[in-house]
Amino acid sequence: MQTIANVSTLVDSNLDAGRGDATAIITTDDQRVSFSQLHSLVCGVASGLSDLGIRREERVLLVLDDTPAFPASFLGAMRIGAVPIAVNFLARPEDFGYFLDDSYAVAAIVDSAFLDKILPQLDSRAGVQLIVANGASEGGASLDQWLSASSREVAPVATHPDDPAFWLYSSGSTGSPKGVVHRHADVAPTFDNYARPILAIKPGDVMFSSTKMYHAYGLGNNLTFPLSAGATSVYLTGRPTPDRLFERVNTHHPDIYFSVPALYIAILASPQFDETDWSSVRLGVSAAEPLPPEIWHRFYDRTGIEILDGLGSTEMLHIFCSNRPGEVRPGTSGQPIDGYQVELRDEQHQVVGPGEAGEMWVRGPSALSGYWHQRERTEAKLVGGWFASGDRYHQDQNGYYVYEGRVDDMMKIGGLWVSPIEIENRLMEHEAVREAAVVAVEIDHFSRIMAAVILNETNQVEDGLVAALQDWCRLTLPHYQYPHVVEFVTDFPRTPTGKIQRFMLRAPS
Repeated sequence: MQTIANVSTLVDSNLDAGRGDATAIITTDDQRVSFSQLHSLVCGVASGLSDLGIRREERVLLVLDDTPAFPASFLGAMRIGAVPIAVNFLARPEDFGYFLDDSYAVAAIVDSAFLDKILPQLDSRAGVQLIVANGASEGGASLDQWLSASSREVAPVATHPDDPAFWLYSSGSTGSPKGVVHRHADVAPTFDNYARPILAIKPGDVMFSSTKMYHAYGLGNNLTFPLSAGATSVYLTGRPTPDRLFERVNTHHPDIYFSVPALYIAILASPQFDETDWSSVRLGVSAAEPLPPEIWHRFYDRTGIEILDGLGSTEMLHIFCSNRPGEVRPGTSGQPIDGYQVELRDEQHQVVGPGEAGEMWVRGPSALSGYWHQRERTEAKLVGGWFASGDRYHQDQNGYYVYEGRVDDMMKIGGLWVSPIEIENRLMEHEAVREAAVVAVEIDHFSRIMAAVILNETNQVEDGLVAALQDWCRLTLPHYQYPHVVEFVTDFPRTPTGKIQRFMLRAPS
């Protein structure tokens, strides 16, 4: 027997709670969208997709920035039982062709700003219907018309909790992007086990995320969490530069600020940081990659705000291991949240001993159903209900989990395993260093440590700086854990969320 477990009813629950007139969304141009208005937008998309003949479990590709069109499309598709697939709008044109072919998408909802990249892909795929958002329809259906029409109420279809609800594409260092399939049942645990008890989100809170909603982290931060709580989302379209982040904070006074290490580093380096009013923010949150402890301390010392660093993934949908307010240990990913179990395992999948490092395996209620079209990878990563994260950790004496790097990022130097994270964190404690990334490179047939370093704006490359940084590492790290080579760079190759792509630093130039 099917049960209504449709994620789109997150909007309805706010109407049932009497919050119809409360603000659900504040747009980039500071327009306010109430929960009642958002409900109408969702029904407008559901109605429009139905009229186009979109059926249950058919896939709908979303190429959208953070505007009201995103939640309307994401929830509207699910309302009729279709499966939205939110993808990175900064992807390469050929990637969109891959997404369309791999998913068998029958429709694509595309922001007009991105049409130039996706139209050539659609021209050769006649079976995919185009719906254009935020601009002229370009021969396709107009999402703007759907949203502006006086839409009829569309009841959510009855879905089973295990029915596919949406996909997100996760791309690693090798191979094609992987379609991560999530169920309707996966959303509630991320709020009930993390956002509500740890972040203490409540009705009326204002939430602002620098990470976009096509990413699993941003999807929770600015869509499913606020809708679950009856809170307000502050949107930002376009690139999240420090000056634009400061403007959002100053104008809308968020209660919770979500970002990633690269952007915490960037805003701390800006002269506008201390001119920004942080008084409304009760918590910062960081994910996507571990937050260097030096950055945590700099932010806390200048604002008095704790940043809760946590570990999540597209496959687990959101954060499953986190620090807690008042119990933060900088430089760690905290401890598992309720409802989730983690284990550290060796290469033979055996649990390691106390204090030993291993790959983190996690089990919990929001885990992916599998990777679309990648059965072998699904079987390798999902074993007996456990997901192999690919992240290497050890547990400190207080039970907190300390990141050592991706399993593929570990370096073997002189026959000993070395974590790049320890060296990076040490380098960032030096007054001249803004950010560092460490990888192994081959020099004269030997594996050696190379550090790519971004200097603070007030510092320049000077004679003796390389030796000074090497000596700085030797002061506190084992004698073999220092960078044999130091290269000064202006930036690193990064993912759209700012995560450093170390595999590209290792590639021959």
